[in-house]
Amino acid sequence: MQREDLGGLAMFLEIAEQKSFTRAASKLGISQSALSHSMRRLEAKLGLRLLTRTTRSVAPTEAGERLLETLGPALDDIDLKLAALTELRERPAGTVRLTTSIHAARSVLWPVINRLTAEYPDIHVELSVDAGFVDIVADRLDAGVRLGESLEKDMIAVRIGPRLRMAAVGSPAYFAEYGMPATPHDLAAHRCINLRLASSGGLYAWEFDRDGRELRVKVEGQLVFNNVDLILTAALAGHGIAFLVDDHAASSLADGSLVRVLEDWCEPFDGYYLYYPSRRQPSPAFTLLLEALRWRD
Repeated sequence: MQREDLGGLAMFLEIAEQKSFTRAASKLGISQSALSHSMRRLEAKLGLRLLTRTTRSVAPTEAGERLLETLGPALDDIDLKLAALTELRERPAGTVRLTTSIHAARSVLWPVINRLTAEYPDIHVELSVDAGFVDIVADRLDAGVRLGESLEKDMIAVRIGPRLRMAAVGSPAYFAEYGMPATPHDLAAHRCINLRLASSGGLYAWEFDRDGRELRVKVEGQLVFNNVDLILTAALAGHGIAFLVDDHAASSLADGSLVRVLEDWCEPFDGYYLYYPSRRQPSPAFTLLLEALRWRD
């Protein structure tokens, strides 16, 4: 393998990740014809077919899969060693790629990223907002942000936010018509606004906790959303009771457009953690962002 073939290997990896010549070419900033030429040259050099092309997608062949198993970790290692060279610069530099939920992005990540990128103009941050679980190793991400209770065991986890609390809320007009639930079991007689989980596709069972007693309640209602902002909008419009992290509804509770119920059943729980593989050596840019995000009581 000659040095000029390294570029072709990087292109092959991008095509395999994007599952599309069009998307890979766009991300690499080259034409599709140039990308196709590089792949034909690489396959001819190896004497192997690496990609199977259809009208809708591109997938690696068995030989391509075996190459990916070696290529991904090798290029990750090269990226880390190149990033480590930035320690020799006067100003830290590099790109940090994270997966996160929209709530964590808004409430925890953005305030820090806003400040850090202004202070260090050579540090770049890419956020992939996804409500479901993401394989950060397979997707070549540096880290992910999730609730502490959702973390995988083989990851290093660093707390980056305060403890959180859920809130069951509804409009004054709704409660005037239907009354207020006194216990979570009373929700069976109410219209509730459900959340569709991206990870499992099922409906979120509302989780309550008081004096060490935990309850999971499956609720019913006319509306189901996979977006918390829409759930809040529906609650404000009087369509029923919503169950969400309390800071989502803070301004509406303060101005009286929403009323909180079952507050004594909503105890604080672990907030957000940044997690990353224990076997991966963090880059200087990542370490800088991690320390800026680290929660200090």
